[in-house]
Amino acid sequence: MMDLWAIVPYYTAYLSKSLLARGVDLQVGSISYYLDPDCFSARGIKVDPGLLNVVGRFRLPAFLRRVLKLVEALVNMAALTVRFLFAPPDVIHVQFLPMFRWKLPLDVWLLRFCRWRGSKIVLTVHDLLPHDTGDKYRQTFHALYGFVDGIICHSDHVKKRLVDEFGVPEDKVWVIPHGPFFYDLPASGSEQALRGFELEPGKMMVLWQGIIFPYKGIDLLLRAWQQVEVASDAACLVIAGTGAPELLDQIRAQVAELGLKQVKMYFRFISTEELVALYRAADVVVYPYRAITTSGALATGLALGKAMVASDLAVFRELLTNGENALLVDPANAAELAGALEQLLGDAALRERFATRVREMDFGDRSWLSIAEKTAAVYESVLSR
Repeated sequence: MMDLWAIVPYYTAYLSKSLLARGVDLQVGSISYYLDPDCFSARGIKVDPGLLNVVGRFRLPAFLRRVLKLVEALVNMAALTVRFLFAPPDVIHVQFLPMFRWKLPLDVWLLRFCRWRGSKIVLTVHDLLPHDTGDKYRQTFHALYGFVDGIICHSDHVKKRLVDEFGVPEDKVWVIPHGPFFYDLPASGSEQALRGFELEPGKMMVLWQGIIFPYKGIDLLLRAWQQVEVASDAACLVIAGTGAPELLDQIRAQVAELGLKQVKMYFRFISTEELVALYRAADVVVYPYRAITTSGALATGLALGKAMVASDLAVFRELLTNGENALLVDPANAAELAGALEQLLGDAALRERFATRVREMDFGDRSWLSIAEKTAAVYESVLSR
């Protein structure tokens, strides 16, 4: 399992845990995740990045961390090259290739070497193209998708795009849902975990949480929230997560420009305990994305049984049905988003009905065991070709 820089550590950890439980002989090629060093060990996984696993164990300034991670990755890839020269794995399941877009794509060279040694390469497509880059890397990813032996994506919509836009043969793509995160953390301790957040007792909470990117629609959400505040002061909007400093400054400036009073911003790393506590405390969780390939945040909302408002996008429609377990809105219409938020905030029975139907989806351990079965079947399929 290859995520040498721990770019998608929670996905790698949960999937690896389930594959190991199924009996797959698996080595997890990742370093420790610097923001949560216990991400893997807490789930019974010992990482094996090649040779070094040092940088992720310390909190370092961003620039220094990136430089040292690059050096560490080069050493680890060299060590893996020597190891795989003598004992190549049957399958390398790639979660992320951080150097792929560079002019020196050493991680792809490692994969080509492994394929020469007989390994099959399976790639999970978390994003069809890097977010907010347009078509800049389309040819680069077109070549990658043609090179690998098998592709796993998380929705039929993404599979269709891989086939139609990137020319990937249909029988080389498997659709396996994205599993949930953090459902396995205990509910106890939520009150203590929320001490760092200024939440007003008795006031309803709408939660936006995640890594901040333009495509996730926070600007649209703030315009919608202006309308919600005019209608009532019974709820507050919590935006929790981190992102590029310029994006955080834009959000602060927009909040001030719109004169919003009921918005609380927590622009920092949110620990897993805090994250789960926020989700459990939220009355409504909102996903105002403009575009999406898959969403770990949505999977978390599903796993924790929340009432949701989300953009009416094809990927979301595969899990959410408007009026049945969520409200879906036009991703470009702030007034429609505001109306949906007002509707849910004003109707406790509707919130409970949506939450109940989400909980009935049983997005937890059984989801990951099913995902592991399907993933192992992909390995067997590419090996039989």
